[in-house]
Amino acid sequence: MAAAGEDMSVDALANLANAVGTGDDVALALASGAADAADGAGAAEPEVDRAKHPSGIVPTLQNVVATVNLGCKLDLKEIALHARNAEYNPKRFAAVIMRIREPKTTALIFGSGKMVCTGAKSEQDSKLAAKKYCRIIQRLGFEAEFKEFTIQNVVASCDCKFPIRLEGLQYSHAYFATYEPELFPGLIYRMKQPKIVLLIFVSGKVVLTGAKKREDIYTAFENIYATLQEFRKKGPSEGLQQLAGGAQPLALPAPAGAGAGGSGDGAGPSGSGAAMAPPTAMMPPSRRPAAAAAGPGGDAGGAAPNLPPPTPSHVPPATPAYMPPATPAYQPPPATPAYVPPATPAYQAPAALPSMPSLAAPKAPVLPGRVLPQQ
Repeated sequence: MAAAGEDMSVDALANLANAVGTGDDVALALASGAADAADGAGAAEPEVDRAKHPSGIVPTLQNVVATVNLGCKLDLKEIALHARNAEYNPKRFAAVIMRIREPKTTALIFGSGKMVCTGAKSEQDSKLAAKKYCRIIQRLGFEAEFKEFTIQNVVASCDCKFPIRLEGLQYSHAYFATYEPELFPGLIYRMKQPKIVLLIFVSGKVVLTGAKKREDIYTAFENIYATLQEFRKKGPSEGLQQLAGGAQPLALPAPAGAGAGGSGDGAGPSGSGAAMAPPTAMMPPSRRPAAAAAGPGGDAGGAAPNLPPPTPSHVPPATPAYMPPATPAYQPPPATPAYVPPATPAYQAPAALPSMPSLAAPKAPVLPGRVLPQQ
């Protein structure tokens, strides 16, 4: 869905229906096309009520999402076959998608009798569009009733007219703000009172979503506007304007004797007499040239009067070179003696066991033969 009023694809409508069912404000704003609508927002009203909008900026409503209960079961296939501007593909989305031109909205009609109306620019347009959809269902032979009309979400957008430092805003309001530029280019600010979710972009565009009425949108923006001004990003052109309108740069101090120079009534090189001594007068006597020793008038002793004695140049005392303390040479630890395992005694076979007596059966004793008596 490129914008709230444009034709919406089936996938976008499916996301919108899921967002309405789950109640996720951020997902509902993105599914409603609020992020794209922010690029075309920013047209302020000709006259702004400063008592109601102290910032002078009035957020513009981009989308109103409402739900209606028709109170009867619906045959979606029959609706898709007999209604105009309706499409139904149960493999992609389990609802009939119906559109009308005035007001330009889109409806999702479910078999349970529930309907979601989206794309309206105001609460009145949303209610009027929902009634038109209900009338279309009635003409198709269904006993539909218009009841339980509820506004689920109001999406608005505006332009602050200045860039915003999102990193600083997220750092100072970490409890309310979430900023992940790798996932989403805007900062998500969850305001507690009123319970509104704001999508703030670095360009100064702001999207407000999650409201049930437009007064909550206005209140939330006035609450956040002072914070946005605090984190206003200052560009190079603004810095140059501040320098141009600031104080003049300080002038350098005039050299000594410059105020009386150039009048031509003195004997010095600049015509000021003793106001400024010639360069040679500042030299030590030992280094002055011979012509300068006789003075500018040519007679001896004509040096410039009241000259301070030359100041000897300050020679700081020599600092001894830093000598780090000597580090003793590394001494390796004493050698560890090689491990000598204890000697294992040789295996001694046990002594021979005594022979066991034979277990053979004893021989029967030989009895002497008995001689039978003769008859």
